[in-house]
Amino acid sequence: MTEALDVALGKFEGRYFHRYDSWLKFNERVLEEAQDESNPLLERVKFLAITASNLDEFVEIQVAGALQLIEDGVSETRGPDEGGQTAEDRLKRLSQAIQVFVEAQYRCWNQQLLPELSRQGVRVLRWKELTEQAREQAETFYADEVDPLLTPVTIDPSHPFPRVLNKALCIALLLRHKRRGPTGQRPNRVLGVVTVPRSLPRLIAMPSADGRTDFIFLHELIEARVEKMYRGYEVLDKAAFRVTRNSNLYMQEEESRSVLESVREELHNRRKGDAVRLEIESSAAEEIVERLRINFELEPWQVFRTDGPVNLSRLMNLYSETKLPALKYPPFTGRLHRLCATCDNLFAELRRHDLLLHHPFDSYRTVEDFIELGAKDDTVVSMKQTLYRTSKDSQIFRSLIEAAQTKEVTVVVELMARFDEDSNIRWARELENAGVGVFHGIFGLKTHCKLALLVRRDPDGVVRRYAHLGTGNYNPVTARFYTDISLLTADPRYTKAVQHVFDYLTAEAEAEEDAYLPLQVAPLTLAKHVLELIGREAAHAKAGRPAHIVAKVNGLLDRKTIEALYEASQAGVEIDLIVRGMCALRPGVKDMSETIRVRSIVGRYLEHSRIFQFENGGQREVLCGSADWMSRNLYERCEVVFPIQDQKLAQWVSEQILGSYLRDNVKARLLQPDGDYARAKQTGEPFNAQEYFLQLASSETASVEPTAR
Repeated sequence: MTEALDVALGKFEGRYFHRYDSWLKFNERVLEEAQDESNPLLERVKFLAITASNLDEFVEIQVAGALQLIEDGVSETRGPDEGGQTAEDRLKRLSQAIQVFVEAQYRCWNQQLLPELSRQGVRVLRWKELTEQAREQAETFYADEVDPLLTPVTIDPSHPFPRVLNKALCIALLLRHKRRGPTGQRPNRVLGVVTVPRSLPRLIAMPSADGRTDFIFLHELIEARVEKMYRGYEVLDKAAFRVTRNSNLYMQEEESRSVLESVREELHNRRKGDAVRLEIESSAAEEIVERLRINFELEPWQVFRTDGPVNLSRLMNLYSETKLPALKYPPFTGRLHRLCATCDNLFAELRRHDLLLHHPFDSYRTVEDFIELGAKDDTVVSMKQTLYRTSKDSQIFRSLIEAAQTKEVTVVVELMARFDEDSNIRWARELENAGVGVFHGIFGLKTHCKLALLVRRDPDGVVRRYAHLGTGNYNPVTARFYTDISLLTADPRYTKAVQHVFDYLTAEAEAEEDAYLPLQVAPLTLAKHVLELIGREAAHAKAGRPAHIVAKVNGLLDRKTIEALYEASQAGVEIDLIVRGMCALRPGVKDMSETIRVRSIVGRYLEHSRIFQFENGGQREVLCGSADWMSRNLYERCEVVFPIQDQKLAQWVSEQILGSYLRDNVKARLLQPDGDYARAKQTGEPFNAQEYFLQLASSETASVEPTAR
């Protein structure tokens, strides 16, 4: 698909890759995992579902945002680094690239995954393919579970088009009355719409024999029975469709409303935002497509015909409902860090030394235990926590509610964590009702840092602070398949600085910059510090001292940072960047970025940790944190980056974690100067970094022995 996508995106010769092009290239790498026959079959289905979910978010946020700017009159011509295109030109080119990508998704499903699933005894059947027994069961399920939830609508002067919610799956029907008019003329054709219930599973298990696992899509079942809902009509054609709406939140600060009230109102508006995409089955009659397109006020380029199920993200149900372990990755449970597994008192351990955890290979249970101990321990008098994303059954959430009964508990909840706003509003209310002091950070800045702080009166009578600093969200569900770093510490240098960050979040009380050390905090100090660190490496290189930068981030888009990296490269600094997703930096260009190499790792686990290493003339520094090298992280969010000051821990991160990613020649793709990605060459033995971490986690020894204080 790369060649077709390259043609759609056009030849690139500028200084920066555009974020939209780079994002599509990232989703292409995910799709490659769905196409890769070395991955277990159901994992490939899962990767395909992820590409669809990713594309949904891209359309309802990025494409919708671009359309909004054009509507608002922001249509200036871009500079030469972006091809001198207008916003309209770029959007048109982007739509062509998305069409190419969608075609590749459905080729993967129809030509690779669906046939192989059938060979493995997993079938997704059409109505006409069901056995008599299966049809009887399907009709019973329809009558008992589906029919009571359906509301058929016919579009005519007395029945306006129903309000179709964002990404709701619907069925459109082209209808004609069976009765002729008074003069015998044929009646006009009308449109019917049925919304597929969101409360029901998209795939319905069917009875099968010979050890097979059979399913039918819910919309296929409804389409088979739809004529009974429209008695008196002739059904001329029918097709499933889905509309994607603008899901950006347009917040304005108003003294009369709290942040919670503002977010809640904007969430209500999101459900009925402007339509930005229509997906519809490729078999749909042109008349249905045009009626829908005109109703939703879309241009032809915003219509996407699908050669298969309209919503491929629902294939995640196929992954979860198919109980065939041989077609999935072997199950893995992260190890409990040896120092935690053997100690009677985690706090006593932290007074002796820091603990570093590499999730999911090190169990996230240690972090949950830290918060739970704080809730249960009578000598803990105060707890503070940031929450960006959590889960329904989070032990951390329950611990905070329990703690509020006996101690001071403060939680900073980010209400605008994209697509988690509804749940975060509920969590905030539950916490408030339990007596927790709930804050929503600083208006205009997302609270993205991952911090927890416990204040405890220890057995020796001394009041000490204990802190957790991380790169990932306090979500035990995603912690099982996101790679992240956790640092647990009682070091007063860290814990006092964490206290200052919480003061900033709850009272917008800015301390002197030195007060946050050894932490770097966005938007206060981090951006400036990043440029200083990169500049320092350039100075070392010019002086003939060791100079090397290794950075692992999810995205690299900030132009000030990119320009600093270009300058460092020109000074002779060796730079290795591990960028999972969007990367605007163009590597390997003569006289600009010759010493810069960019790789992306896409594999079993979502690479989420942010790690930074600076050689510093031989005095190596290693840092971790919540911030990517993107403008939103450096200037529009509250982020925290922390150094790993224990030399043994820093060495572990440098050599074992970063070193392994740089050795990977199985899942790594290397960014080329033209914007394409090429798989790393296997010059030696195949090496998969994530598989190596899994093997290491299964060994008897702990990942690293920290230095005692």
